Amino acid sequence: MNKQKIGWAGLGNMGNPMVKNLLKAGYPVEVYNRTRQKEQEVIEAGAKSAAGLQELAAGNDLVFVMVSDDAVSKEIFSSEDGLLAGDVAGKLFINVSTVSPETSRHLDEQCRVKGAGFLEAPVSGSVKPAQDGTLIMLVGGNAEAFEKAKPALDVLGKMSVLLGAVGTGASAKLAVNYFLALNVQGLAEAVQFAQTNGVKPEDMLNIINEGAVGSAITKLKTPSILSGQFPAAFALKHMAKDLRLAKEQKLISPLSTPVYESFKAAQEQGLGDEDLMAVYKYLAK
Repeated sequence: MNKQKIGWAGLGNMGNPMVKNLLKAGYPVEVYNRTRQKEQEVIEAGAKSAAGLQELAAGNDLVFVMVSDDAVSKEIFSSEDGLLAGDVAGKLFINVSTVSPETSRHLDEQCRVKGAGFLEAPVSGSVKPAQDGTLIMLVGGNAEAFEKAKPALDVLGKMSVLLGAVGTGASAKLAVNYFLALNVQGLAEAVQFAQTNGVKPEDMLNIINEGAVGSAITKLKTPSILSGQFPAAFALKHMAKDLRLAKEQKLISPLSTPVYESFKAAQEQGLGDEDLMAVYKYLAK
C-alpha cells in the first residue's frame, strides 16, 4: 500500500521533529517555510522543498500546517498565493497550530468552499514528546476526514482523539494550556514562598517531586529552576497568546485573570522567547 503524500507548512521547534517522524515512518514529505533556511534540517533528513504554498497543496494528499497564531494560519490558507489559491478539491488540510475555535471554523469553511477537507489537530505536548512521537492529537472535524488522517496522526502522537466538530479541538487545547499555566505558576510560587521562609529551592523541589503533588511537568521544569536557564521547549509568548485566546472564549474562572496577567507581564518584560517556566524569573521580581 502506497503511503499518502504529505505536505507540511511551518517548521520550527515542533514542526521539525514531527516531520522527521513522518519521514522515519516512510512517508514522502514535502515542506514549505517562509524562512527557507529553516527547511534545511528536514531536507537533510529526506524531505523535499516545495516552490510555494500552492505547489505544496497541489502535490500532496494531506497538508499539515504548524504556525504560531491565528493571523498566520489565515494567511497561509487564504492569501492570494496561499494553500487554497489553486485547485484543491479532494485534498485534506490539517491545522496543528493552536488557534481560536473561531479561526478553526473559518478555515474549515474556506476549505469547504474549495471542495477540500479540514481537520484541526492541535497537540498536547512540547518538543520532547514531538521528538518521541508521543504527542496527544486533539482533533476536531468529521469522522471520515479523521480516518483518512489517522495513520499519519498516529505517527506523530501516542493518542489521537476525535473530540467532535471543528472548534472542539481548539477548545480542548486552550483548556490544557490553561491547566499547564496554573501548574507552572503554582510551582514557581511554591518554590519562591518556601525560599523566602528559609527552604532551599532544591529541597523544596525534591519534596514536591517525591510527593503526591509532583507531576511530569514539575519534574521536567526542575532543572530550569535550579540552573536559572530557561531554553524554550514551549515559549512563554505562546502561552501568553493561548491564555489570551482562552479569556476571549469566556474563561472567567477565579484564577484565570491573575495567571494571564502574570504571563502577559512576563512577556512584556522581555521573557517571551524563553520557556514558559521563565515566569519564575518574572515572579521573583
